[in-house]
Amino acid sequence: MREITLAEIEKAVGGKILAGSGRERISGVCTDSRKAEPKDLFVPLIGEVHDAHQFMPQAAERGCRTFLTAREDAVPRGRDIKAILVSDTTKALQALAAWYLETLNLKKIAVTGSVGKTSTRDMVYYILKEKFVTGTTAGNFNNDIGVPLTIFSFDDTMEAAVLEIGMDHFGEIHRLVDIIRPDIGIITNVGISHIENLGSRQGILQAKMEIVDYFGKKNTLVINSSNDMLKTVENSGSYEILTVGESPEADYFVHHVIDRGEAGISYKLTAEGNDHEVFLQIPGAHNALNSALAIAACRKLGVSFEEALRGLSVLQLTGKRLTIKETDGIKVIDDTYNAAPDSMKSALNTLMHTGGVRKIAILSGMNELGDDSREYHREVGRFAAELKPDLLITVGEKAADIAEGAEKTGKIRVLHFDDKDSLYRLLGKLLAKGDTVLVKGSRAMEMEQVVSRILKEQE
Repeated sequence: MREITLAEIEKAVGGKILAGSGRERISGVCTDSRKAEPKDLFVPLIGEVHDAHQFMPQAAERGCRTFLTAREDAVPRGRDIKAILVSDTTKALQALAAWYLETLNLKKIAVTGSVGKTSTRDMVYYILKEKFVTGTTAGNFNNDIGVPLTIFSFDDTMEAAVLEIGMDHFGEIHRLVDIIRPDIGIITNVGISHIENLGSRQGILQAKMEIVDYFGKKNTLVINSSNDMLKTVENSGSYEILTVGESPEADYFVHHVIDRGEAGISYKLTAEGNDHEVFLQIPGAHNALNSALAIAACRKLGVSFEEALRGLSVLQLTGKRLTIKETDGIKVIDDTYNAAPDSMKSALNTLMHTGGVRKIAILSGMNELGDDSREYHREVGRFAAELKPDLLITVGEKAADIAEGAEKTGKIRVLHFDDKDSLYRLLGKLLAKGDTVLVKGSRAMEMEQVVSRILKEQE
């Protein structure tokens, strides 16, 4: 972050300086008192459980001297303390981020979608880096606090930025794009994640389309036109739409996708009158569309196809997304970050295309699928059965429906465990050298613990 003055902060957030002069400066913004630094602005957020104003003295003990506050009485005492009074610290944080980002004059791409948004964001970042000094979302900071904190990590040296936008209710994307004001938006797909909050897939589409709320004629929306909901999006003429899909009518036509399992994927991309061969060293056939979305968006910022392909050749994905680990002859496909029906099916396909004597899937349940959750789980079970892995293992209450869907086909062997501890007791007997094991489930199930257990047991 470049230095900014208290006077600039005061004006940006509509606050009032309580202590200190407008000429004094900060070079960082922090919301965690345990990480506060002397040159930081500490912003105490008020949540459902904690009011972080109580942690302001802890931040001061670490040397932090500048504070936003909604409570005058909470400001630490000291002659060198600086403070700005605001009515709402969260809104002030967002307002400051919006002002600060605007001063940097960056090319900006925002990415959202039911699944695949983090992978697509990573792809955009690696492509943009080939041409621009680029900033991106740290980890999965994609909400109304994480996006501002990401923005404060940018500085004057940067030329472009890609930001991930998450949501689970109406209005959240609207609020974030108000801060970001992206030049280009990407929607990877519209699935069923958060359907219990948004009512229907049409509601999910409506919420995702908030990404264009501040778009004008100079803006571009890039969409996956192979998605049944996104292909209904009509061009109103107020902004450009680029389509990416598996149909020749798409502006960026993805075809001849080859899933090479752990070796990655390859596909042909027909766009702008030319054919391009694309190879990714990451597994998962779904990443063909994700990478094509990234290429299309970056082309709008002047990145060449050669630069895009070079960026994708060194791509590394964030977190536990289809990473393959091996120990003592057992391959583990770690896809434990999160789960939805489409990503479950894609991961199962990757399992079947990855080498191994036996193919074993260990799946837990999926969250936030609404009233039809049980049927979505059964659908995944039926899909798994059609692929015929050597063994399907399910863990947890919701995953019992995956087991049921698979068992009713009579096509594969299925074992269900009520919890991970029950699985652990038999895990050593179920796995053997030469196996390839997929582990996937909702974030709340912490299936990375199963990955760790497999790797540890084979040491």
